[in-house]
Amino acid sequence: MSSRRSQPLLAGLLTAAAVAATACPAAAQTKPAAPAQTPAAPNAPAAAAISPSHLALAKEVMLNSGISRSFDSIIPVFGDQIKQAAVTRPDLTKDLDDVLLKLGPEMELQKQRMIETASRIYAQRLSEAELRDIAAFFRSPSGKRYVETQPLVLDEMVQAMQTWTQEVSEYIMVRVRAEMGKRGHQMQ
Repeated sequence: MSSRRSQPLLAGLLTAAAVAATACPAAAQTKPAAPAQTPAAPNAPAAAAISPSHLALAKEVMLNSGISRSFDSIIPVFGDQIKQAAVTRPDLTKDLDDVLLKLGPEMELQKQRMIETASRIYAQRLSEAELRDIAAFFRSPSGKRYVETQPLVLDEMVQAMQTWTQEVSEYIMVRVRAEMGKRGHQMQ
């Protein structure tokens, strides 16, 4: 979802996260809570049984699938939000730009942390054999083409879903009004 049309959705999610963090600064400064435990998938390996090769395959799949592209756009959005919050203080612009640039390597480490987390999630949900098959697909010409077209496909799907949602909403309302009319009820 790295294209411009998908970014408003991502920006909205990030804004909600930023608002939550600023609403409770103490919580924002503490280490995040452990993720909720969800039931393992039927063939998912136990967390303790993840070997280094299994984790490496999971990371390869996560990176080659294009999912990590979404992480690339998150940090700049936070920087932009900070700049936007400081717009009433133009005297801060130069220093703020310098600070954000200086924090670049630290932010890259934060992105790498998320990549490691996502890789572990893949390894917990998919066996090493499954990941090997998936990695082979993403190494193939078809897999590479799939990843290449994914942002465009997602953009088109979002647009199609918006149109479809509007059409279905209107269709259902017309049908409900018609059926309620048959029962003697008028709906506006």
